[in-house]
Amino acid sequence: MRLFKRNSFGHILFLKRWVIRLVGILSYRRFRGINNLKISGSEIIKTLPENNVLFVSNHQTYFADATAMYHVINASLKGRENSIKNIGYIWWPKLNLYFVAAKETMKAGLLPKILAYAGSVSIERSWRSQGKDVKRNVQSKDIDSVEKALREGWVITFPQGTTTPWKPIRKGTAHLIKKNKPIVVPVVIDGFRRSFDKKGLFLKKKGVDQLMRFKKPMKIDYENDSIDQIVKNIGVAIEQDHSFLIN
Repeated sequence: MRLFKRNSFGHILFLKRWVIRLVGILSYRRFRGINNLKISGSEIIKTLPENNVLFVSNHQTYFADATAMYHVINASLKGRENSIKNIGYIWWPKLNLYFVAAKETMKAGLLPKILAYAGSVSIERSWRSQGKDVKRNVQSKDIDSVEKALREGWVITFPQGTTTPWKPIRKGTAHLIKKNKPIVVPVVIDGFRRSFDKKGLFLKKKGVDQLMRFKKPMKIDYENDSIDQIVKNIGVAIEQDHSFLIN
């Protein structure tokens, strides 16, 4: 039956649509009202192809960053340029929009499990587990999942893999770009750390100006740019390169 149509990850699209609607409604005033989300560059979103688009962003909370990006992307697709005014845009959200998240984060409680249904591509981090540094092999099935999401639609990723600022870009993101050749859209955010707790679920402060700036797609020579070059360029694009500390 069409009502129970699933995507390639097994998610029932009818349920996914309602999860996004409910999360959107419940979170809306956190970005417009209680706090003020200031957006720039979102006009680029409507020019993007239907699939193989990778949004790369710095990271400040576990959930609020991606939630806000869902708002802005869906609002832009409904003609709201640099604004999330009038939440009607969330009623018919983009269903082939995904975000990369740590598997342990998305399994830590009922609410993260519900949020995961909105579009999480959960991966097992090879460098961090339960708050401790680890070293383990990258899971090929996790890479396959991200690549599947790119083939199907758009993917939001936080290539530092942590909410701590100025941490290095993980090389896995560069390998993913080199292999799949997506359009890479850098996003720079600020203010989320001041307004929310680390998980991004509870308000810490009201009246904060949250910033979200979409930049033009990166110019990448997929054949000739080295992994290190791509890593460096991502760090500069999302303003997490150490040269910004000097400036």
